[in-house]
Parts: sequence; C-alpha cells; structure tokens
Amino acid sequence: MPLVDCEGQRHLKKQRFRHIIFNRMSTLKDICSGLPLDPLPPNRGRDTSVPHAPIRTPNLTAEEERLALRNALRYFPPSHHETLAPEFAQELRQYGHIYMYRFCPTLRMRAYPIDQYPCRTRQAASLMLMIMNNLDPAVAQFPQELVTYGGNGQVFSNWAQFLLVMHYLSQMTEEQTLVMYSGHPMGLPCISVYGQMTAGSYCYIGPQGIVHGTMLTVLNAGRRYLGSGDLRGRVFVTSGLGGMSGAQAKAAVIAGCVGVIAEVDEAPLRKRHDQGWLMEVTSSMEHCIKRIREAKNSKTALSLGYHGNVVDLWERLALEYERTGELLVDLGSDQTSLHNPYNGGYYPVQLSFRQANQLMSTDSNRFCGMVQESLRRHIKAINKLSDAGMFFWDYGNAFLLEAKRAGADVDKFDIFLSLESNINLDLAVTDDIAAAVLEEIGASVSDRIRQQYNDNIRWIREAGKHKMVVGSQARILYSDQKGRVCIALAINKAIAEGRVSAPVVISRDHHDVSGTDSPFRETSNVYDGSAFCADMAVQNFVGDAFRGATWVSLHNGGGVGWGEVINGGFGLLLDGSAEAAKRANIMLNWDVSNGVARRCWSGNSNAYETIQRTMEEHRLLRVTMPFPVQDDQVLDRALQG
Repeated sequence: MPLVDCEGQRHLKKQRFRHIIFNRMSTLKDICSGLPLDPLPPNRGRDTSVPHAPIRTPNLTAEEERLALRNALRYFPPSHHETLAPEFAQELRQYGHIYMYRFCPTLRMRAYPIDQYPCRTRQAASLMLMIMNNLDPAVAQFPQELVTYGGNGQVFSNWAQFLLVMHYLSQMTEEQTLVMYSGHPMGLPCISVYGQMTAGSYCYIGPQGIVHGTMLTVLNAGRRYLGSGDLRGRVFVTSGLGGMSGAQAKAAVIAGCVGVIAEVDEAPLRKRHDQGWLMEVTSSMEHCIKRIREAKNSKTALSLGYHGNVVDLWERLALEYERTGELLVDLGSDQTSLHNPYNGGYYPVQLSFRQANQLMSTDSNRFCGMVQESLRRHIKAINKLSDAGMFFWDYGNAFLLEAKRAGADVDKFDIFLSLESNINLDLAVTDDIAAAVLEEIGASVSDRIRQQYNDNIRWIREAGKHKMVVGSQARILYSDQKGRVCIALAINKAIAEGRVSAPVVISRDHHDVSGTDSPFRETSNVYDGSAFCADMAVQNFVGDAFRGATWVSLHNGGGVGWGEVINGGFGLLLDGSAEAAKRANIMLNWDVSNGVARRCWSGNSNAYETIQRTMEEHRLLRVTMPFPVQDDQVLDRALQG
C-alpha cells in the first residue's frame, strides 16, 4: 500500500486555496458574481501606483462615526463584521471615508467589448461598459476612490456598491429596472455620493468630454471680447489639468491660440503630457513667461503646462504689465474644482501642494481661511489685467461665487458657458456620419445659427487628428435638437447595415438648455424669477424615462456644489433596431424641447424663435407662448396707481 503524504497534500491544498483567494475579482465573471464573502478577498490596501483622493475631513462626532460604520456593515453578513469593522473604522479615520479597498477588484478596469459582459440583455451590458470606463485609470481622476473627475465626483461611494450593481446588471432582464440611490442599488439614502454631472450617469469619457465645449467657449470668447475668431498669437491663461479641466490644453491648440494652464499637482500634469494633451511642461516661471512671448510673437499654437499655483502666474503676468506695459494675456478663465474649495478643489498660493494637503486634514479652519485669502489675491491680479484689456470669465466652476464669498471684487466678470453633450461613438465611421449630417442640415439653416454649425463641423472633422480618446472609443459633440436626432438615427441605421460594427451608447450628463437647473450657471440667464426652481431638470429626467432612455439619473451638486444645482442625465443604447430608432426620435426631441420651451417662457428671444420653428416641424408639439410687455410705462402706471 503506497504511503500518502498527508502533510504535502494539505500544503498543496493551502497553496491552491491562497491562489483562488488572490484571483477573486480578476475576471468579468468574478466581478458580476456579487460580493465575494466565502472567503473574503485579502485586504491589499491602497495601490501606490495610482493617484489618490485628498483626505476628507468630515469632522464627525462619535455618534456619527458609529452610524457611518453601521451603514457600511449593512452590506455584509454579521459573521464578517468582526473582521471588517476595524478596517472600515481605520479607513474612516485615516481617509475620511469608507471606500472598502478590500473589495477593489484586481481586474484591470476598462471598457471591455460589450459582448464579453455576462448579462441577459445588451441594455444592461452597455451600462456595465460605461461604468467600467468611468473607473479606467486612464479616465478616472482617483480610480481606487471611485472618483472619476472633479476631485470628489464618485461613480459609487464604495466598492461593495460597485460589485452589487455589476451583479444586478448581469442578472437583469428586459422586464426589470435597477434603481440607484446615491450610488447604492435601491437602499435608504442615509449616505450620499457626490455624483457631479457625468459620474452620476456613468458617461464621463475623460477630458475629451469637455474639449468641444471648451473649444467653442474659447472661440466665442475671441469673437465676443476680441472681435475675431482668429486666435493666432492670442494667449489664454487658466488653471486645472486634473479631470475635465484637462481639456483646456487641447481646446486651446484646436482653437489656434497659446494655452497656458497652471496645475499644482505634478501627477495629472505629467499624465496629460504623457497622453499627448500637453505639448510642453515647465516648473520655471521664467521659462513660462519666455515661451508665452515666443509663441505669442510667432503666432504659434501651443499648450504649455505650468507646474505651480495659478495665483503666482496671474501675479507675475500683472507684474510684467506694470514693468513693461506689455499685456501678455488676452483671455483668462479658471477650472479648479471650486464647487469643493476646502477639500482639495482649490489649493491656496501660500502653501505647497504637500503642505496644503497636510493642513487640510489637520487644521481645516485655518486652511479655509488661507483658501479665501488666496482667492482674494487671485481676483486682485486678474482685476489689474482686466483693467489693462484682458478678458476673464467664469467657466461655471463656482470660481466667482466662492471668490465673492471670500470678499473679492468680482462684479465686472461674466459667467460664460458653452453647450455640450456626450455622444459615445465608434469613431472614424461615426465621425464621418455626424459631420455629413451636420453639413446637410447646416446648408439650410438661418444665418443666426450657421456659425454654430460651422464650429461643430470644424470640431468633428478635426477631432480625430488630435488623439484625445482615453478609455472607450468615444467622441464629444454638440448639436441642436434636429442635429442630435438626425445623428442618432443615422448611427442607428449604420449599425443595422453593418457599417458600424457594434452598438453605440449616446449619453448626456447635463445640458445647458434642458437637463440642469443651476441659478449660478446653466440657468443664470433666466430672468423671470424662476432661476431657483428645479422643475426643469426633474421634468427632463422623468420625460426621458417615459420616452425610452436606457437609463436616467438625477443628481445634486455637480460643478457648483451641494444644494446649488439639480441635474438630469440619460444614456441610450443604439443597436440598429427599429425600437432604438423610435426611442431616439421621441426621447431626444423631448430632451431638448423641454428646456427651450421653459427658456422661451422666461423671455429668451432665441428660444422663442427656436420653439416656434420646432412646433412647425413637429405638429404634435404645443407650447404656451408668452406675450411680452411692449410698453414698460404700463407697469409704471399700474404700480404708481
């Protein structure tokens, strides 16, 4: 009878067991199988090879800490509480949030081909693809903290939520709906996730997602402030390269100007340079000023990343003007995350990046004071240059709002915003489809909107040359209502005919016309007293759901901060079917007309003309049209009487 090496077999089983544990959550099938509980995956902690979110300072009371811990443990059976509670408590105290790093998958986060997702419906698979694309390290700002952009714009609050959502989506049928509450799949919203505007609807595509809008904004700023859309030799100074703000470098070059973008954190600056978004990088102020002069004089398009605080840059530009009388900057803006000024969204000029992060977590009150002092210096330097002829605007990041709250003089500046919409495309073919549609429609539009069409055609024809894709193959594109519907239908037809090889998701996080109620940004130009009402975004969200969107989202706080805005977003899968074409037609028409009608009623003359023309084209559309007061003396006499 042969001898059996029982100890050796036990050792082999133990080795295999360890191997199985290590490889948990390493395939798409694994991450769609629910929470791995038997056994728990090993706690690998934070990955030092990726950037991480600033430490939060929630300043919780002892009772609030208990509640946060109790809430986190709800996802797990009591048999695991003894193991998980101490590490969750440590995360809360060390990082200011419970991310559940133990459950972060080892699988590389990216958008896998749609047919690889284990699921029962392609509608669900399209959402799984979008979610994983938002967590791709090439796309996400802080991937392990599930922050896709904006410093705190999370896709989910923790990794347990991610795994549960992927599991539910893999099981979902056409007869079911997945409902999300602040990142949690159908639960009590005792905790909240700051979904920004794109993280909340899973449609962030990296900084390209705002390049088109930023390019249009810079071009229109030139037309409005400088009298020309030819920006050769013009200098645009701004700040921020972390998330969406990373778009500014590409947008400046495509617009033809010299773009100088300051960034205090070296990691995103190097990332944008390595990705080809920034042409040059310098940490020398002297070299920065030298390159501005050279590019300005030679009228060479340039994107220059300055590793330093933008306040230092503005003050140096003001000093150069005082010394030499030479105005080195023509246009200015800002894209720091000032919706979140005291938790990593804005770094005060008095401190280094490392010092600021340390003070933020150790003395939040002192840090807040330094942020406000820095904002006052920031505005003071900009005011000097504005008086000399430089034109500055708020890009909608709450810069002027927070500067005003800090006591700075901001009354002379504009809030100036472009319109934008995300359309995830199959690129080369679909770029051509979109351009052809816009060119066909643009040939017969009025003079008033022909420039808009020309800019959009220029964008879509040029976009592919600039290699802006990170993550999934995607394209940002703005179009009006007719263009959106026609582009969607043309792409759906191309899928049906096999000219596009796979389904396409079109999505819109927020829409300046219809999807967002934001009195400090998107609806700041609504003057009938209704700017602070949130009806429009909610109606948009509900209307899109009724009209066939694959998913809809409603979130608070994107761009300008908690309590300042409501956003409604959607995603729609185009798969070449007649049903997809029907959904695109009825949903996209509503998605735009809703906001145009509201703005028409508020007194916007352009919206009045647009909705009139739309009613002529769509006979079933009926909108209550306003009768404007033509003689203001009627009001005066009535009120005096």
